[in-house]
Amino acid sequence: MQFSNLKTPCYICEEELLENNLKLLDYVQKESGAKIILALKGFAMWSTFPLVSKYLKGCTASGLHEATLAREEFCKFNPHAEVHTYSPAFKEEDIDEIAKISDHIVFNSPNQLFTYQERVKKINPNIEISLRINPEYSASPVDMYNPCGIYSRLGTTLANFDEEVLKYVDGLNFHALCEESVDSLEGVLEAFEEKFSKYFKGLKYINFGGGHHITKKGYDVEKLIRIIKEFKAKYGVEVYLEPGEAVGWQTGFLIATVLDVFKNGMSVAILDTSAEAHMPDTLAMPYRALVRGSGEAGEKKYTYRFGGNTCLAGDIMGDYSFDEPLKIGDKVIFEDQIHYTFVKNTTFNGIKLPSLAIYRKDGSLDVVKEFGYVDYRNKLS
Repeated sequence: MQFSNLKTPCYICEEELLENNLKLLDYVQKESGAKIILALKGFAMWSTFPLVSKYLKGCTASGLHEATLAREEFCKFNPHAEVHTYSPAFKEEDIDEIAKISDHIVFNSPNQLFTYQERVKKINPNIEISLRINPEYSASPVDMYNPCGIYSRLGTTLANFDEEVLKYVDGLNFHALCEESVDSLEGVLEAFEEKFSKYFKGLKYINFGGGHHITKKGYDVEKLIRIIKEFKAKYGVEVYLEPGEAVGWQTGFLIATVLDVFKNGMSVAILDTSAEAHMPDTLAMPYRALVRGSGEAGEKKYTYRFGGNTCLAGDIMGDYSFDEPLKIGDKVIFEDQIHYTFVKNTTFNGIKLPSLAIYRKDGSLDVVKEFGYVDYRNKLS
């Protein structure tokens, strides 16, 4: 892959790696009988939907805009694809359109369900209704990503469950994982079944949510298949999984250019990208993104602190070492930056959004989207 003429910053998704992930997810579907749908909150590169729609059964959306994207850009390649829409609280101004374009709607609380269930059924008699459950158990690595933490706003706990909802629901959902193993899922399922299995009779499906790190090396795929098959057999329900990160996991990178190098107690390199604006999860999780060809600070001969091109003092990617000194104009590749990056990036400081590109299986590089001033201006007023 040649980068000499590539305008940076740019996210590059590798088509072959993406398809490898999709094939593994499809294997889980076929062996377990579960349906896997794409969580757009984690991966929404709709230029890849012609490929993704060959393998996954639909999309899960977090509101009207994601649901519209799913209906317009995913379903045109797979007319049988399902659109599931969830929000912590639906707005009255959005609910009618969401009902029209969704196959499933997931309410966060009994109150929201009672408020809107009759209305959405009138608009779309075929829509299926679900309630999100908080099983009050999670192995989430940090509080920011723990939907089952104390005072959580996400999902209905057993204490707040109203049995009247059973008149209206076709299924129940839980989402309690974040980049986690099948052993974590096992713990969540145990808590979920202990509290709520008495309500499973008559349901069509249970949605296991996202956060399943299925495509990460070492994930016990066969155990996941076994758990799903046993659950389906035990309760007579369909099972859904809705990964986002597992779809985009290790499928591409963010490439940037060195703009300046100087010393201030240590060597500092300023790049034409930003952790704050373009790699937000590295600060939120937090974690240090891997850089191709680098080592830990001091591991190799030349160590640099990578800084973003914004005014935020904390816009730092981390300290990296190299065998050779960096020069202005050198390219830097941040690995695994396709999921939870461009879906969350911003134009803070007016910084240019990275382009989006696909490295095709035939060896060509297809720049599918470039951004500029108009994109920045149109977010403002």
